Amino acid sequence: MYTHQNRHIQFHNIGLVDYQLAWDYQKNLFDSIVSTKKANRNQPEYQRLPTANHLIFCSHPHVYTLGKSGSLSNLLLNEAELAARNIQFYNIGRGGDITYHGPGQIIGYPILDLDNFFTDLHKFLRLLEEAIILTLADYGLQAGRIVGATGVWLDPDDLNKARKICAMGIRCSRWVSMHGWAFNVNTDLSYFKHIIPCGIDDKAVTSLHTELGVAQVNITEVQDRLKQHFAHLFEAQLVNVSSNDI
Repeated sequence: MYTHQNRHIQFHNIGLVDYQLAWDYQKNLFDSIVSTKKANRNQPEYQRLPTANHLIFCSHPHVYTLGKSGSLSNLLLNEAELAARNIQFYNIGRGGDITYHGPGQIIGYPILDLDNFFTDLHKFLRLLEEAIILTLADYGLQAGRIVGATGVWLDPDDLNKARKICAMGIRCSRWVSMHGWAFNVNTDLSYFKHIIPCGIDDKAVTSLHTELGVAQVNITEVQDRLKQHFAHLFEAQLVNVSSNDI
């Protein structure tokens, strides 16, 4: 744990971007933090450099991603069918199973040095969920959790009605986090029909605009509310930065 913890988080809103480009972008930020931490190990406390924290908001063209604990059998399309529908597919190093990313989502990638906050992955995941839960409450929706099923759910206490509105999967190395959440706001839910989302075949998937019964939700407003809740929960200050290099 560092004596001088950095509670500033650089906020990057990079818009609609190819999954591979976003992956490279967050990997570069992740590697930079890890590099600083490695260098700090060989320095006395007073010479150690502060480590950065980042939060990326974006969305992706249609893509399915499979986590390291997932099963390829949960993808219900073959390679030719994916190509015909113009859907990409990636095996990635986060936790969790298969999920969908696409337009109309708020994808959040928190790349935090948890030594600046707390070294507790369970708490980290619960706070990520809580940021979404509080945002949904702003729209009059009561959301919650299901034990053993990471993410955010509506009607979580009724397993016959429970439906997921936000999937989550992270990776953490040297207490630096990667990956994050996919929050369905104005999402075309038909793309979930071609997978078994998160390996769960008996629960529905939903979105904010579906639950509110409107054609479109103002996604910028949702982003702003989510940012505020995230900053409050992590007792951090978000600092907008330019992301012109992606």
